[in-house]
Amino acid sequence: MSAASDVVMPPGEERRALIVLLSVIFLMIAGFGLVIPLLPFFARAFNAPAWQITLLFSTFSVGQLIGEPFWGKLSDRIGRRPVLIVTIAMVGVTYAAFAFAPNIWVAFGLRFLNGVFAGNISTLQGALADITPPEKRAGRMGIMGAAFSAGFSTGPAIGGLLAQPSRGALGFQLPLLVAAAFCLASALAVVFLVREHRPKGSSTKRVKAARFRDAFADPIVSRVVMIGSIVVFGFAGIEAIYGLWAEQRFGWGPREIGLSFMLLGLAGAFFQGVVTGKLARRFGEARTLTLGLVFMGIGISTQGLSPTWEVATLGFLFVCFGQSICFPNVSALISRATPPDRQGEMLGLNASIMGLGRIVGPVGAGQAFSLIQPGAPFAISALLILPALWFAVAVVKRTPKLA
Repeated sequence: MSAASDVVMPPGEERRALIVLLSVIFLMIAGFGLVIPLLPFFARAFNAPAWQITLLFSTFSVGQLIGEPFWGKLSDRIGRRPVLIVTIAMVGVTYAAFAFAPNIWVAFGLRFLNGVFAGNISTLQGALADITPPEKRAGRMGIMGAAFSAGFSTGPAIGGLLAQPSRGALGFQLPLLVAAAFCLASALAVVFLVREHRPKGSSTKRVKAARFRDAFADPIVSRVVMIGSIVVFGFAGIEAIYGLWAEQRFGWGPREIGLSFMLLGLAGAFFQGVVTGKLARRFGEARTLTLGLVFMGIGISTQGLSPTWEVATLGFLFVCFGQSICFPNVSALISRATPPDRQGEMLGLNASIMGLGRIVGPVGAGQAFSLIQPGAPFAISALLILPALWFAVAVVKRTPKLA
């Protein structure tokens, strides 16, 4: 596998860069997390049926599918910092516009633009890889995941408390504006605090366009990408219908949904910040990834069969633990297998391919929820873990030194 970044930074500078980057991630994801639990209830204020509600999630992912490879490759050419400034600021602008959407069709358009500019995860991962030695990458990806989870725990709680569903669409303006403020604060933090740390040898010259076949040329990257896309398909579907399912099953509203996502975020922050790196160092990225898939399968099954909200919450925590040790190792394995000057590009392609799952997953879950039964999306997601495990075992066999 290819060597990773050859950047050597003094420990103090590396620590400062890490803290600033994690703070930016926290603010941005807090804004994102604030909106997610509210979307089903926001769409319902426009009398949207279940298929339109889940399509709001897919529309965002269509935008991400377009944005991820573009922003990732652009960040390889011109640097992470300018790309992050533009994308994060525009995410904030689209949130503000979303707050004043007059109907569901305008909301669809704004969600699409929001997704295009929010397709900067690979750029954030590339910025983290730029300041991280290869041997620390899985642990740092876990810490990055912890910052995501911390933001994702803060945002939903704020959104649930600020939302006023009884006022219709107007009752969601304040939380959406707060989400916009979080993103704009994150963009300002990049402007004033983030420095460029691309590895030596990075080039600003134009290179060949990113192609999906590049991601499948490497036997390790191809399997890891398949794992991520399969799992995301199922998880995105559950995320899209979770509010509707919990409302029907337990009578929950925006506040309860927001608090449950807050619990998920807090648990994820702990697991990714404390557990992920230790497991990867002891067992290797590939085996840790496989363990995460097992826990996700158990948790999804528990949720779908849960007779009470307490059992559902236990399943939620199993899923949280599984994805907390799964997804950081997906990124770490891809990063290890990719040359330094193509990391943003390949991570962007991975995010884009996973984005296909985020597009199709919510649509499929909405149909299964409406046409089969509310618990059907959980059963489908649990079954999808099986092929993902098959690919994970193949990765373990192909990475004996790193497994």
